[in-house]
Amino acid sequence: MSERAVPFHCPYCGEEDLEPYENTHGGWYCRSCARAFVVKFIGVGVRI
Repeated sequence: MSERAVPFHCPYCGEEDLEPYENTHGGWYCRSCARAFVVKFIGVGVRI
């Protein structure tokens, strides 16, 4: 994957004040609640 999956809001507090988190692949940091999280693409397909 060449592009980053960009979240629209923090999954913890719902704010939109996000920035990429250091050198962590898919990592994001919320400046509002000071939490870091990772967005990971699992895949595309039919659920069994």
